[in-house]
Amino acid sequence: MQTIDVKRLADEQSRGEIDLIDVRMPTEFRGVHAECARNVPLDSLNPDQVMASRKSSADRPLYVICQSGARSAQACKKFRDAGFDNIVDVEGGTTAWERAGLPVVRGKKAFPLMRQVQLTAGFLTVLGVVLAYLVHPNFVGLSAFIGAGLMFAGATGFCPMANAIAKMPWNQCQGSSCST
Repeated sequence: MQTIDVKRLADEQSRGEIDLIDVRMPTEFRGVHAECARNVPLDSLNPDQVMASRKSSADRPLYVICQSGARSAQACKKFRDAGFDNIVDVEGGTTAWERAGLPVVRGKKAFPLMRQVQLTAGFLTVLGVVLAYLVHPNFVGLSAFIGAGLMFAGATGFCPMANAIAKMPWNQCQGSSCST
């Protein structure tokens, strides 16, 4: 996989227009993003559509950024699997871009998805224990189910609960509210 650090990418930008997509959730993108980035969330990423909608020449690289590098690597793999090779992962993501003092756009901050998952998992675990104690012992199965889900997410990197929470209305933004 081709990679580039944020300083080199900024140098590329100073020499001309770059095509940079940010694959984070719209609410994360709205909170802070590289000034030159456009949002194409990973969960709805269609490599063929992205490549067809590019403003720049198809032979120029497409740069992919996320928060720290994990989701952009997944997006780059999707592009490679679809037959596109000139895809470059931005090392360190938006965190590195911001730390380097490069231009960002700041907007409304969102409650981070992983904290939402932690709160939900914790609540459901405690609820299962309380219901098992007060109502029926079989409710302990709720806590066991949540624990198994957390183990699955930790082992595979795929979290069904995070995917479900990401689709909740409070994690979506509509129209102009997505850009700032």
